Amino acid sequence: MNFSALKIFKKNENILTIIIILMILVMSLISPSFFSLENTFDILRGATFIGICSIGFLFVLITNGIDISFTATATVVQFLMASLLLSDKNIPIAVILLGPIVVGGLLGALNGVLINWLKVPAIIITIATLNAYYGGIQFISGGNQLYGFPKWFTSFPRKLVLKVLNDDGVTIGLSSVTVIWILVCIIGFVILRYTMLGRKIYAVGGNTIAADRQGINVNRTRIFVHAFLGLVAGVAAIIHAMLTQTAAPNALIGKEFDVLTAVVLGGASISGGAGSIRGTVLGVLFVAILKNGLTVMAVPTFWHQIFIGLIMVASVATTATRTRLDKKKAGGVDFEEA
Repeated sequence: MNFSALKIFKKNENILTIIIILMILVMSLISPSFFSLENTFDILRGATFIGICSIGFLFVLITNGIDISFTATATVVQFLMASLLLSDKNIPIAVILLGPIVVGGLLGALNGVLINWLKVPAIIITIATLNAYYGGIQFISGGNQLYGFPKWFTSFPRKLVLKVLNDDGVTIGLSSVTVIWILVCIIGFVILRYTMLGRKIYAVGGNTIAADRQGINVNRTRIFVHAFLGLVAGVAAIIHAMLTQTAAPNALIGKEFDVLTAVVLGGASISGGAGSIRGTVLGVLFVAILKNGLTVMAVPTFWHQIFIGLIMVASVATTATRTRLDKKKAGGVDFEEA
């Protein structure tokens, strides 16, 4: 019995699940309205942006990479989509939505190409592209927001599935944008768990030299994960515009830290080779529930960032220590289930 309990606490996802349950109980005692179906749907809808981006960021982190420019990529996608949406020309909806997402994928792939071609640390390249993309959008937009989107676009998040009536007789349910997040999670899970590409991603992050000797194209794999992050960031950007009904040059600044915190908190190793979709989703839920709870308790916004920063430091330190100990024991690569 004791052995089983210890085994449960050894797995990061189990620990995080217990912490989330305790956090929900505490928040519910402080504010009874917190533990309601309506608030649960609101939390899931609000977490969609960081939830979708976290899946792409996980792919990059597993390969022992880093890309902090995805929010800037998302901003480029958002403005391109908004410009097409507000255009006088009769542009097909498929082009308006899918075209900018493809651009996001290309910008992500560009990061991967530059990192591999220049042999410069990924953090340097992505800081450079982060500033270049944000600077370009600020210049083109003049710092102004784009708004006035058509109703079919802004009403999409209000399309509900799993509909129920609340105590006031109002229909509530799971937002369509949350369903898109779930679909992205499923795609990520299938790639990492059931495909050869997924095994290559883990292998590259676990031991680059060994992966290269096994015939894995390391550069191509790394370019793919950066392109994948760009694609999902593009999807998240469009959903964010649907939710906020605007495209603002600075709306996404700082969200990369929420994503990084969620992914590392979910058990992804900063040294590569480990990470899971389940853990990442739990990390996103932790961040979303914490922020929602702090908002319900009327805690000032700057405290939200302080808490996220402290959690990020603690998560990185804990994950790094666990990874180091695991590698000493196993003497190999840590392949976690997706």
